[in-house]
Amino acid sequence: MTQRDHPHGLHLIADLSASTGLADPAFVERVLRDAASAARVTLIDLRLHHFGESSGVTGVALLAESHISIHTWPEHELIAIDIFTCGADARPEAALECIARHFKASVLRQQQINRLA
Repeated sequence: MTQRDHPHGLHLIADLSASTGLADPAFVERVLRDAASAARVTLIDLRLHHFGESSGVTGVALLAESHISIHTWPEHELIAIDIFTCGADARPEAALECIARHFKASVLRQQQINRLA
């Protein structure tokens, strides 16, 4: 395998079905913090936007190793997750498991992309 063929990051994209906590920005923030910890990555900053009572939350956890983003739609009981990490110690799969567990969610679709340099 050449250097060009070696993946330098893992990008997970997933759609989840859930009904718990999707409109609660404080809950979403706790989930993102716990997901970063589970992934063994360094959280630099966390930003959220709540679209109003009974509405969804969009958030991004900026990581030294890249990012975790979330978009919730309580009216459809859906969550879109984007987890991109680099570094040998990062565990993006653990972040996704953590998110699904907190929201008591089932994963509807999941895609994994190995990122190249």
